[in-house]
Amino acid sequence: MRYSELGGKEIINVDSGERMGVVSQSDLVIDPKTGSIESIIVPNTGMLKIGRKKDDVMIPWKSIRKIGSEMIIVEQMEAEEER
Repeated sequence: MRYSELGGKEIINVDSGERMGVVSQSDLVIDPKTGSIESIIVPNTGMLKIGRKKDDVMIPWKSIRKIGSEMIIVEQMEAEEER
């Protein structure tokens, strides 16, 4: 799958039903040796992107349960916050 195919997909946490963000607004952590994606770092901002920026959320690739045509479903009980 190419990045262009992932770009517009929304990231949804199946445990909380929460919309976490969009892949195109996120950063990818890529293993330089294999070229595989290790995790997605989703920027976490306040409501309407106003106010103090919260810690970014790191989603390990192994937490992804399904990549659909419009969204990516992740299973992550407690999101890891990037410090």
